[in-house]
Amino acid sequence: MSYRAPVNELLFALQTHGNLAEIAQWYAESGLDEDTAAAIIEEAAKFSEEVFLPTSRTGDLHGARLENGKVVTHPDLAAAYQAFCEAGWPGLRAPAEYGGQGLPAVISAACEEMYYCGNLALSLLPMLTVGAVETIAKHGSEEQKQTFLPKMVQGLWSGTMNLSEPQAGTDLSQVATKAVPQEDGSYRISGQKTFITWGEHELTENIIHLVLARLPGTTSGIKSLSLFIVPKYKIKPDGSIGEKNGVSATAIEHKMGIHASPTCVMQFDEAEGYLIGKAGRGLLYMFTMMSHARLGVGIEGHAVAEAAYQQALAYAHERIQGSAPDGTPLTIIHHPDVARMLLVQKATIAAQRALYLQAAAALDASHQHPEPAAKKAAKGRLDYLIPIVKAWCSDNGTVLANLAMQVFGGAGYIEETGIAQLVRDVRITAIYEGTNGVQAADLARKTVSDKGSLVRTLLAEAQQTANELAAIEPATAEPLQRALELAERSTALLVQQHETNPAATALNAAAYLEQISLTLGAAALAQNFLAARNAEARFGGAFCQAQQHTARAYLAYVLPQAHACAERICQGAESLLAVPFEAFASS
Repeated sequence: MSYRAPVNELLFALQTHGNLAEIAQWYAESGLDEDTAAAIIEEAAKFSEEVFLPTSRTGDLHGARLENGKVVTHPDLAAAYQAFCEAGWPGLRAPAEYGGQGLPAVISAACEEMYYCGNLALSLLPMLTVGAVETIAKHGSEEQKQTFLPKMVQGLWSGTMNLSEPQAGTDLSQVATKAVPQEDGSYRISGQKTFITWGEHELTENIIHLVLARLPGTTSGIKSLSLFIVPKYKIKPDGSIGEKNGVSATAIEHKMGIHASPTCVMQFDEAEGYLIGKAGRGLLYMFTMMSHARLGVGIEGHAVAEAAYQQALAYAHERIQGSAPDGTPLTIIHHPDVARMLLVQKATIAAQRALYLQAAAALDASHQHPEPAAKKAAKGRLDYLIPIVKAWCSDNGTVLANLAMQVFGGAGYIEETGIAQLVRDVRITAIYEGTNGVQAADLARKTVSDKGSLVRTLLAEAQQTANELAAIEPATAEPLQRALELAERSTALLVQQHETNPAATALNAAAYLEQISLTLGAAALAQNFLAARNAEARFGGAFCQAQQHTARAYLAYVLPQAHACAERICQGAESLLAVPFEAFASS
């Protein structure tokens, strides 16, 4: 597989959607400015292309195996991960006090896109570790921070998230893992966890598991869950690694994709663990890690779409089929239907990149903005954008990777071309870290809880962009103007349905998420169109013209899908809810 990191696309998006200029001022103490940010992006691009990418196919073919209680992966993965740590990438956004570089989320997110394009399966290891670091840093005791974070920030110890159990998937109220308090203040953790990404491996010296468990005497339900740090190896008083803890992988799953990433069944047999924060607040604390993971999964789906698009584009330039009227052989990019598929990919990818960087910028503002009111507003924006980024980018990842395979034709169905691996790998992103149905329900809940106030703020900003575009190219702006009207109508309907027929709101949640995502994506590409008018000196005329062509293509061809979503919300709920369950049976 070939991949060239889209450095200019990332830098343009960071300026247009990542609020880089202002955010750099908040992080001035870390030495960040726009030139430094560009240098970081370029170095991450080089690393992803030269170190991670060569291991992707090897890792997919070799997979991960469980041998005598140990997970075995291809040696190239260990070498690539060691290089990743030596280059300092694990600590990019970690606090400086624990050895990190303290850089903003927008820079980290842009780098993550390139890591995932290089090797998605391997990149899951540091992604989860970053989430565990953030959780301990925010909710752990000072002793826990000093004990675990420096090694995790260096990448010497990795982190995992242990929520699911055989009987407890989305419904975490069914968690049965027990935590029994000990006289020394520690706990004995017993139970089984499933679908634990990188739950066991030999790439790091230790693995720090964050485990949801229930204290004795607590009632069932999510409010009685607590969160524990459970290391693979116990930690001695001097901070060095001690004896093996009661943690083991009893199986690894045989998956459709991301073969190089071991997905483990983890058994905890009276393992020594340490309570994070207060008892009974475990799920609240875990949402710190889950929010990080959901944003990351959205970027994963987007990244695989980017990698697949690059493969398809290269093939379309090489594959000759048919000829021009004068007999000149034609590559398939000259076929209108192939060009259509490629443009849909390119335009949707640009919209996705804009939205995930907007979410990352909101994350930075929620922590670093000097004004308390602006911090609070940014937190609300972040919470609203996370389910959009997670669900829309991961759903699109599958759709766009399939389009890329279609460009290849029959050759794409052959494993050796590499596109099949991307189709297999991306499918999980719509499922893990909360299925996309859960994300849609979350977005609907947030929308009706404030009667659409926050989303209307986003739509008002989009309307301002549409008005600016209309002053330049009215015909280009018209689809966005119409989409914004429909988004307002659907929001009002969703709120009304919640009050009169909550089941209709639940049924329409997925359509609403898709509609709002398509519409905000359109506004983002309208911003690209406007920003490109003043960016030729930095990015060149051809690049800026391509941005405008891409925006026009999205607004004219991709955005109309939002109309169908609006019609489903307006017309479809009653018909679907009227179908009796018996009618689902086939005969």
